[in-house]
Formats: sequence, structure tokens, C-alpha cells
Amino acid sequence: MARKKSRTATPKKREDEKATLSEALDNDVLLKLKAAKKEMTAKIEADEAERQEKLRKERIEREKNKSFAELLDEYGDSDSKY
Repeated sequence: MARKKSRTATPKKREDEKATLSEALDNDVLLKLKAAKKEMTAKIEADEAERQEKLRKERIEREKNKSFAELLDEYGDSDSKY
């Protein structure tokens, strides 16, 4: 039978050697990044709210400008008792 080759063990990193991103960056740089993130999320939320409001106004305007024929087609005479 053939001998199995021994595998070389990968060196394990010690906990001391691991550095997190927040530890590597200066505190003022980290604060600037957090502020920029907060500004970006606020801008995205504001843009989304503006887009939703615009869509709502367009929907209302389209409904207002419908002709009688369009309204009749949409809501029509659906076999009502009147």
C-alpha cells in the first residue's frame, strides 16, 4: 500500500494579530465616515419619499383628468339595480 502524504498545517493567526477596521483608522476618520453614512441614508430616504409623493400626485392628476367615457369603462354599468 502506498503511503499517504502528510498535509502541512496552515499557521493559525493569534487573536492579538487581528486588527479591526475601527482600530486601524483614527477616531476622527471613523467619525467622518459614520457622518457620511448617516447623510447618505438620509438623502436616500428623502429621495424615496419625494418619488412616492410625485407618483401619488401623478395618479391623482390622471384620475382627475379622465373623460366620462374612461370613467364609464372603468367603473361601468356592472349590472347595478338602478
